[in-house]
Amino acid sequence: MRWAELKDYDVLGQLMFDAIHSDPSPYSDAERLAWRDTPYAGRDWHTRLVRKRVLIAEEDDTSVGFLSLESGGYIDLGYILPRARGRGWFRKLFEKVEHEARAMGETRLHTHASLAAEGPFKSVGFHVTEREIVALNGQLLRRAAMEKPLI
Repeated sequence: MRWAELKDYDVLGQLMFDAIHSDPSPYSDAERLAWRDTPYAGRDWHTRLVRKRVLIAEEDDTSVGFLSLESGGYIDLGYILPRARGRGWFRKLFEKVEHEARAMGETRLHTHASLAAEGPFKSVGFHVTEREIVALNGQLLRRAAMEKPLI
């Protein structure tokens, strides 16, 4: 695992896209297209990521997942490629991100988890604070606001 650099950002945009559009998924094809119809890349994506600490999981010099952390303890992005799921990558990424958050003085971590990510977040101690439905590009996507106290 390593912290992302600018040169990684477009690869992470593709990884996110591939993770969203993989099967099995709790979301329909239409919902996944509304969520992200093309991979993130370029200046706006780079500007979004440069404001976060982004930790990458790698196997054989290939990115297989990532997790982001913002000040305030917000985890905005967390994706694992389908071929790497079930091998502990989410937990490994999370443990390092949690350690970083504690070093930053954060007292809680929070996220808006997709239905696919809710289970992995629960497995590392998060709990649902609210169920949400977000309107996005003509679709209604279900997700969960979740948090984990660090004190």
